[in-house]
Amino acid sequence: MTQTGARRHLRPAKGRAAIAIAAAALLASCSPAPSALQRIRASGELRVVTLNLPTCYYLGAQGPEGLEYDLASRFAAQLGVRLKIYAVRNEAAIRSELASGHADIAAAQLTAGAAWWRVGKAAAPYAEISQLVVYRRDETQPRDTLQLETARLAVQAGSAQEQLLARMKQILAPRLTWVETAPSSADPLEDVDSGQARYAIVDARTYSYAHHLYPDIRVGFGLPEKRPVQWIVRWGDDDLLQAVNRFFQVENTSGELPRLMHKDSGDTSSFQYEELRLFQASLTQRLPHYRSWFEQAAAQYGLDWRLLAAIGFQESRWDPQASSPNGAMGVMMLTSNTAQAMGIKSRTDARESIFAGARYLAEVRNMVPTHIPEPDRTWFTLAAYNVGFGHVEDARIIAQMLGKNPDSWADVSTEMPKLAQPRWFARAKCGYAQGWQPVEYVEHVRQFMKLLEWQPDDGVPHLTIADAEPSSIGSGDGGG
Repeated sequence: MTQTGARRHLRPAKGRAAIAIAAAALLASCSPAPSALQRIRASGELRVVTLNLPTCYYLGAQGPEGLEYDLASRFAAQLGVRLKIYAVRNEAAIRSELASGHADIAAAQLTAGAAWWRVGKAAAPYAEISQLVVYRRDETQPRDTLQLETARLAVQAGSAQEQLLARMKQILAPRLTWVETAPSSADPLEDVDSGQARYAIVDARTYSYAHHLYPDIRVGFGLPEKRPVQWIVRWGDDDLLQAVNRFFQVENTSGELPRLMHKDSGDTSSFQYEELRLFQASLTQRLPHYRSWFEQAAAQYGLDWRLLAAIGFQESRWDPQASSPNGAMGVMMLTSNTAQAMGIKSRTDARESIFAGARYLAEVRNMVPTHIPEPDRTWFTLAAYNVGFGHVEDARIIAQMLGKNPDSWADVSTEMPKLAQPRWFARAKCGYAQGWQPVEYVEHVRQFMKLLEWQPDDGVPHLTIADAEPSSIGSGDGGG
């Protein structure tokens, strides 16, 4: 009877424990889900989806670049997490990534509209971009919106510019029509350049890159309405949205946002006559301090010291304290990642910078196929040093596809700017690149190297300022 009573006593105890466990589980299931910021910090990763475009994100010689990449990197650092940024094919794919939860933020120079409201909330615009009407310089310059009504107008399908035109048609120009350019296979500017369209509407930031590809394209006028650009955050992630808004407010107030926007533009300085004057002055004022290190480093890595010195002048004007907007520093303008990989502690130490630059150049040279004859192999090496070996290989493939010699710098350099054209970089392994820059870079370094070769201590006449025609500086023959 005692045993039976004990059993009857234990059963209610087990029942109470089961009820307690079920209640705890129920309470746990009713507890609020972690917020977006809590999830991101717990995972240690901020996921940002973007586009492979010069205005957003692309692979540079020493790593990722682009305005959206720079901004996302700073935001991730502020949150104390690592950045995972990746590019997809178009805006529709971005929306899919955001809706599925694969990405926390969409950052690709976006303008919120009905399609975006279905998948997320827009942060406050961090910039407004002017919209330009462009034309060929051999055509009559357009000066107002009424001229657009009777002309063949190109615009990218599904773009913010097309939405802008739709609003203009309703309000200002009821007879306005346009031709849609497929979003992933062509460029409205290319249509204007080829004569398929008379005008096109483009972002001012896009034009800052594109005018390098289409030198005959000119700006007619700017439309009265500017395009706001903003990040899009997933629905429900309100604390993340607030954090994004605070981030941009601080970045703008501090001046960092305007600085980044100025840095990440397509405007590059051309090789000016004044650079020759500076070079001549630097030969006596700066080079003597570093020449022995250029010679020693070049000998150690099997390079021509004048090539190495020419790169140093192109990069920093032989200034150990030089720095660039993307964080590169020193005589050879190394990024922190490259300096770390080359094993140096101080990028502003001239000797360390020169030896690290020589080692890095030698490593790049070893990537270039040995069957390519000199001097072309050196020019390919310089291009890869500037833009990255993967992009150089993409340009060689394009040249081969077009029936040109992929081992000839003269042939490849003419095709390399195509890496900035959507129809080409969309199928390139390494994606977008500012293809005109390595071509200019090689020309400049070749010119500086030639000037070093012409100096008196090399047994040839000294080149004076009067000996060079300004128009010939940096022209190069693109080959041997």
